[in-house]
Order: sequence, then C-alpha cells, then structure tokens
Amino acid sequence: MAVSHDSETPAHGQQVFTVCGFIHHEFDGVQKLFLAKRAKTKKFFPDTYELPGGHVDLGEEMIDGLKREVLEELKVEINVGDPFYVFTYRNDVKGSHSIEVVYFAQFTSPLQSIQLDPEDHSDSKWVSEDELDSFFTSEAKDQSDEEVQAIKKGFRLLKGEQLNYG
Repeated sequence: MAVSHDSETPAHGQQVFTVCGFIHHEFDGVQKLFLAKRAKTKKFFPDTYELPGGHVDLGEEMIDGLKREVLEELKVEINVGDPFYVFTYRNDVKGSHSIEVVYFAQFTSPLQSIQLDPEDHSDSKWVSEDELDSFFTSEAKDQSDEEVQAIKKGFRLLKGEQLNYG
C-alpha cells in the first residue's frame, strides 16, 4: 500500500504524539480561530476542518514539532504559547493510539503569506466563537468531539473565563 501522508504511516500498536495550534488573531475586535480543511485524499478525517499541526518526530520537542508542521503545511511561521488541552484518540488508518496536545499560537508571518499545501489542506477559514456551533454542524460535522471541546476551551481561556474542573 502506498503511503501518501504521515497520518497513514503504519504504527500498529504504537503510541504517537501529535500537536496542534489554536492559532488565533483579532479582526476588528473579534478573536477568530484559523482552521484548515484536510485534503480529500487523506484517509484519516478527509475533507474535515482541523486545528493545524501534526505528528511529533522521535526525539523532537513538542513545540518544535508544531512549528515544523505549520511551516510545512502552511508555509508560515508561528509563535507558540502555552498548552491548554490534551486528549487521546485511536487512528485506525495507522493502527496507533495518539496523544494530542493543543497549544495557543499566533502567526508571525503576514496572514497574506499563508499557502496551503494541497497534499495536506484544500481550504481554510477564520471562525469566531459565535460561529462555532453552526460551523461544526454544517461545515465540519465529522470533526472530533474532543477537538471541538478544545476549541471551545481555547475561546473561554482567551476571554479569561473560569475553567471547569471535574
């Protein structure tokens, strides 16, 4: 079987670390989140909006992995802030179990310089917190519930709201 994406590289029975960025920017006083739509050719969550990021290489620092993935996939650089959400999932395409860490991030390159790698993403959108519920029910209904929860928590943290424990 030909492997066209790292998300397809066999890792049967292995633990895989992934990182993604809650890349936010303020537009006219409204915080918005950058989401990229996975290419239709991807076997794992094809044609689905996601937080940009990917797999951390063996021996690579988590933040360095996130910066590398964003640079490879979007051709721009980011500043990475604190991690704020961690979840796990099974990747049946790879045969692995993944631990995903979500970090706050912001583009340091001009927004106009974002270039989607068509092997990875087919579209991108800036989405406000108010648009989330309609966006995820209409545009990205296959999105992982955990990633949606991470996104909602990211917006709460940006507003300085109290967090839930328990």
